Order: sequence, then C-alpha cells, then structure tokens
Amino acid sequence: MKTEQIALAPLAPGADLSLTVQRFGPEGARPRIYVQASLHADEIPGMIAAHHLRERLVALENEGRIKGEIVLVPSANPIGLAQRVLGDHIGRFNLSDGINFNRGYPDFVPKVAERIDGKLTQDGEANLRLIREALRAECEAWQPANPAEAMKKALLGLAQEADIVLDMHCDSEAVVHLYTHTRSEEAFAPLSALIGAHAYLLADVSGDEPFDEACSRPWAELADRFPDRPISFGCHSTTLEFRGERDVSHETGQADAAAVVDYLILRGAIAGETPQVPKPLCQATPLAASEPVKAPAYGILVFKTEIGARVKAGDVIADVVDPITGAVAQAKTPCDGVMFARIAQRFVTKGMRLAKVAGTEARRTGKLLSA
Repeated sequence: MKTEQIALAPLAPGADLSLTVQRFGPEGARPRIYVQASLHADEIPGMIAAHHLRERLVALENEGRIKGEIVLVPSANPIGLAQRVLGDHIGRFNLSDGINFNRGYPDFVPKVAERIDGKLTQDGEANLRLIREALRAECEAWQPANPAEAMKKALLGLAQEADIVLDMHCDSEAVVHLYTHTRSEEAFAPLSALIGAHAYLLADVSGDEPFDEACSRPWAELADRFPDRPISFGCHSTTLEFRGERDVSHETGQADAAAVVDYLILRGAIAGETPQVPKPLCQATPLAASEPVKAPAYGILVFKTEIGARVKAGDVIADVVDPITGAVAQAKTPCDGVMFARIAQRFVTKGMRLAKVAGTEARRTGKLLSA
C-alpha cells in the first residue's frame, strides 16, 4: 500500500487540511477502481467498511493478487469530520454556507465537448483516452472558491478517470440500497446482489449534481452528442448506502468489504476464484419511482412499519401524535414498493419527509434526491 496526502485549501490561516489517499496494485493498471467513504462525514458505516476493505487489500497485495489499480480514500471529508455544533456532528452540510458536500459538482460536458470536437475517430480506445485527458484538463482548470470546493476538486480528480467508482454512504435508518446511472444498471447488478440491496435506483439525472453523476454522466452525454463516434461508458459510478447511521459494527463492515472484494474480482481488478453471485433481493427501478412519505401533521412520530418491508399504496406506515390534543394523524405510503429508508427523528413537522418507498412507476420529475 502506498499512502499520500493531498493538501487542501486551509479553512483559515494555520488551519490546514489534507486528504489521505491509499493506493494498491500497479500504478496506471486497468481496471482502475476508486473507492471513497463518508463524503457525508457523519455517515460512518462506509468508513468502517473502508477500514475492513483496507485490511483485505493489504493482504491481497501481499499475495500478489491485485491486478488493477485500486485507489481508496477511507475518510473523504476532513472538513465535515471536524464540524460539531453543541456536541452534534454535522457532516452532511458545510457549515460555512449550508451546501451539501455531495452536491454542486461541476458539469464539464460542454467544455469537454469543445475540446474533443473534431478529434474523435472510429478508434474507441483512442476516444476513451482523449475524453479522459479532456476531463482531466477541465478539472485542473477549475478554480475553487472555498475549501469545500477545493476538496471536491481533489476527490473528483482522483475519481473521474477510474473505470469503477464506489462512493460509500448510509441513510438515517435504512436497509442496504444503491443509486447509479441508468446505463450502469448491468455493470452494478452483481454488486447489488452481493451487498444484499433492497432497492436499486436508476436515473440519468437525479438533480443538484452529486459526486457519482459528476463521474458517470459525462460519458452518457458525450456519447449522445457524438453518436457517429464510438464512445464507451468510461466510468461506471454508484452511491452505495450501507444501512443507517447507527449500523456500525465490525460484522457489517467486514461483510460489506467482502462483497466489494468479490465484486472487484468479477471486474478483473483482483485475481481469484470467481465468486458466486447470490440471487438479488430486488430488481432495478427508476429513482423517479421512489416516493417520499410525508408527515400529515406535526407531532410525535411512531413508526408502524419496519425498514425493508413491502408496502401497498395507502398503507399506514406511521402515526403522528399531537402531544397536546392527543389527535392522531396517519402517514400513508403513496405507492406500492419497498420502504427502504426512514428518518431517525421522532418529532416532526407537517410536510416533513418521513420515509422513502421504492416503487416501480416513474411519477416524479425534477430534483429526485433529498437535500
């Protein structure tokens, strides 16, 4: 394992920050795999998975079994890791401006298209290299306005030339699920089965420019812009949601790391006996078919349905109890599907999102992700 530090813009004079990057396998080898944990710095299940993944990768490298290049960032957000307000860890949003650390990544497609226009050929491999060079140039030209953007630039620079990107997160209370680009459905179907996902959510554009789409979307959109030139999907990227915020244990971390290693064997990055892929727990569905359950009133939230349960439209998944009058309002699911996530709070205001149900009929438009 080779370890390096990437210096970031300081938060203030004398308050320097850096990212720790760990590399395994031959430098420059393909496939190149990029894995990062806890971009939302208060989502620790991905971090414990990265800890156990690192242990596995060290052993595999000592055995000479790593054939591709694997880049691991075990804690991707030093800014959010240090943020606390009245004792509570605030790792999802940048306290300086309120922006989600997993939103607002730049769209390089227009400028990359200008760079490659007239240079693409009928050689698919040459086109792949040309686009990666253009993406690298645009990322290097990006001038961050603050430390959070400097961190985003560093992470994107590490990830965007990878063949596979795994961005490890979690939800508030949830079963395992994942998000990816529609054209990456086949690429990540084995991973969905290996990690035991209960929801596999697909979108071309989910809204607000999250990290995984900054890596994957350029390939789809450039292929559409230049249909007469062979452009393969050069970066399959996914957001892995490893359960809920409190689901942190060595057992789950080891299981998640083992599933990632099995997947990397399937991708050819690690040598080994081909793992058996279990029967998937779910089929891929559109993210636009995933619908929120909203609070019908303010009050005490009492869930009546567990995460992972299959529900029908109109099912009552929670009561909301007015602590003053005793009135009880019922929160009902808007569609058939799997309730794959719910909030950790137990006192809510009217209109709050209480839970997410992965349906099958795409009915939503616009921004598909929560804040």
